[in-house]
Amino acid sequence: MAKYKLLIRSARQVVQVTNTGARALYGADMQLVAVLESDVEGHSIVVGLDGKISDIGPDSEILDKYRDADFTTVINASGRCVMPGLVDAHTHPVWAGDRVHEFAMKLAGASYMEVHNAGGGIHFTVDHTRQATEEELLQSFCGRLRAMVRFGTTLVECKSGYGLDTDSELKMLRVIDKGRQSVSIDVSSTYCGAHAVPKGRTAAEATDDVIKRQLPAIQKLMTSGELRVDNIDVFCEKGVFDVTQSRDILLAGKAAGLQVNFHGDELHCLNSAEMGADIGALAISHLEEVSRDGIGAMSRSGTVAVILPTTAYILRLSPPPVRQMITEGVAVALGSDFNPNAYCLSMPMVMHLACVNLRMSMPEVLCAGTINAAAALGKSSSHGSIEVGKVANLLVLDAHRWEHLIYQFGCNDVIEHVIWHGDVVHSKSKPCTS
Repeated sequence: MAKYKLLIRSARQVVQVTNTGARALYGADMQLVAVLESDVEGHSIVVGLDGKISDIGPDSEILDKYRDADFTTVINASGRCVMPGLVDAHTHPVWAGDRVHEFAMKLAGASYMEVHNAGGGIHFTVDHTRQATEEELLQSFCGRLRAMVRFGTTLVECKSGYGLDTDSELKMLRVIDKGRQSVSIDVSSTYCGAHAVPKGRTAAEATDDVIKRQLPAIQKLMTSGELRVDNIDVFCEKGVFDVTQSRDILLAGKAAGLQVNFHGDELHCLNSAEMGADIGALAISHLEEVSRDGIGAMSRSGTVAVILPTTAYILRLSPPPVRQMITEGVAVALGSDFNPNAYCLSMPMVMHLACVNLRMSMPEVLCAGTINAAAALGKSSSHGSIEVGKVANLLVLDAHRWEHLIYQFGCNDVIEHVIWHGDVVHSKSKPCTS
């Protein structure tokens, strides 16, 4: 008797997002979400013991084909919707010391850089994170990962960047590695040692330290198998790292085997997008101030735009020109930008904000929070859609249509089950604990 991990049967909708093997969706194709549904019968999904999707089809076909199979778990999804697990393409989840006091400053009118220059912002968090033990950071990090799972995230990008020196950055990267092994969620790890210029140093000195000290130490541990890191990031911004310094850091990371995925054109237009496209960046985040030429360059290079609706919302920034990006053929993805400045762990809330504030449609937002977000992490060959051979990261919604995940603003109880690699890791009746 053949054994399988999971059978989901009788779903009202199976939202594949794409069924063509596409690695990202662009332009008008972001409106064309692939959905299996029928008024005659439901649809089923079979997951193998390897945690990957083995088969998808109408109930009559699947239940007959697998009538003698042994399933570890069977979920009756009658009247419900099954969709891919969400992908959060940009977070800063390892830190100590909250910044709730800064929220009051911003409400009173202080800008991001005014808070930064007053000793707050990133430097405030750096001080607290350096003082925290690895175990303290791991405990809070795992708690945040579990909260993300409850909100439907099954793959998340996680950055360092609140250490700014070799020992502290390595501490954060080790925490990310341990969290990956402790919580039922897929993690893409990003080294972001150039998140800010450390106190008492110039940007040139900080650039030199990242390239000549921090990166070699990380690469040594990667080579020995003691550390896994996937991406390199830098905050390319006026008063932080300029375009030339950012380029040098990113190219050094690329030479070390890391994917280029960085902050650009957030507060000022520095032509970060043009630079990123030129060096083959996988993704660029923020882009509130991106130029028309930058959008064109990203389109030509295939660089993914990771849009962060919570940042523009909280900092009261002009929103990024998402409609222009989509029209010009840039793959648009979404991230929560979870950090002490933008405390949001909920991708459904991010998706709702993208619809209302950025004027994206619900199909566009669904693509941006699944297949395109996976593409921003180099993971869309295995994640981000419901297709045979892909990892079975799935959500079962207590709703007959997928749009309810976005429509029900702030109501995460619309998620009935979160499935990670074919295992049910969170349910309404059994919250995520691992």
